[in-house]
Amino acid sequence: MREMKDSGIPWIGEIPKEWQVNMLSSLFDEHKQKNKDLAETNLLSLSYGKIVRKDINTKEGLLPESFDGYNIISRGDIVFRLTDLQNDKRSLRTGLCLEKGIITSAYVTIRERKPLKSSYFHYLLHSYDLCKVFYGMGDGVRQGMNYSDLRKLLVLHPPFAEQQRIAELLDRKCAEVDEMIGLQEQIIEELKAYKQSLITEAVTKGLNPDAPMRDSGIEWIGQIPEHWKVARLKFYASIDSGDAISNEQISEEGDYPVYGGGDIMGYYSDYNTTEDKLIIGRVGARCGCVTLLKQSCWASDNALVLKSALPLKYTYHLLQAINLNRLNTSNAQPLITATKVKNVFIPLTPTVEQQAIAEYLDEKCADIDSLIQTKQSKIDSLKEYKKSIIYEYVTGKRKVNE
Repeated sequence: MREMKDSGIPWIGEIPKEWQVNMLSSLFDEHKQKNKDLAETNLLSLSYGKIVRKDINTKEGLLPESFDGYNIISRGDIVFRLTDLQNDKRSLRTGLCLEKGIITSAYVTIRERKPLKSSYFHYLLHSYDLCKVFYGMGDGVRQGMNYSDLRKLLVLHPPFAEQQRIAELLDRKCAEVDEMIGLQEQIIEELKAYKQSLITEAVTKGLNPDAPMRDSGIEWIGQIPEHWKVARLKFYASIDSGDAISNEQISEEGDYPVYGGGDIMGYYSDYNTTEDKLIIGRVGARCGCVTLLKQSCWASDNALVLKSALPLKYTYHLLQAINLNRLNTSNAQPLITATKVKNVFIPLTPTVEQQAIAEYLDEKCADIDSLIQTKQSKIDSLKEYKKSIIYEYVTGKRKVNE
């Protein structure tokens, strides 16, 4: 059995006796190399713990007018995004560079100062990241860090041959896990697409496959049963913006959840929507997404509140079929307005059919959602397994030949 010793690092505990513990600065230097005269044009970005390529000519997102101040980095460099530690505790903040390119100088880049297996240290620092080590190190209003803070970080230093074995094993195992995760994600996307097609078919064509059809005159609707009609949503629903709520008013201890452009943002002590309404994301990542409320809540001004004269669940499925995000009028941040939503055309079926369609879709969508949840649970388990094997190998608690 391998002989172990205390590392002196609380989040690591015991490590193999022959391993060393060093300050980061004894193994790595900060790397800075300005991109003068646009010497390098391969634009890179740190995204979800990976360094990926970006199109330097894209018109999307926020990019500078000049890339002269960007940092030229190379394969084997490790990059950290150590800004806004106070407000963002979910992002993955480290990444290993796999190709030469440029990256914003707002990130900290380190490069080995002696022969090291940088991919081992990438896995180690990734594990530190998952343990939220960096959040306790920053200071200042935005809790940002720079290399002068990072250089003091204590890191493990196994013998070089073992660094190499660990890195190669983790490359292989993580690739296998990522492939399994990718397969489950692909199945989820296929299930979501099937669910969307099922909803659209039901709310535009009805449940009777033998019903005589006619052209609705609306592109997204296509043909509808002859006895249906088409009307604007505003004649059957009222839509209002939520209320302006500042971040200071939102906490984790209020009585009612707050909905806005994203998911639940926190809690507030009062509420302005009840269970007979729908929430539509107005801006941001969830622009156009529809939430059927199952409890009282507060809606921020990043959301639209819809109250329908039609059965609520039928209206919910109808709005899902419309794909409200196509009403986005902004080239920068996604944005839809109440006026745009009010003026969309909807297929309108007799009340008895509305109820039947809602019940049919409730049952079918529940089955699909259950399958999606099963797949998502597998993904979550695989991600936890991946975290655990990285941690166990980079800290020496499991030996490569075991």
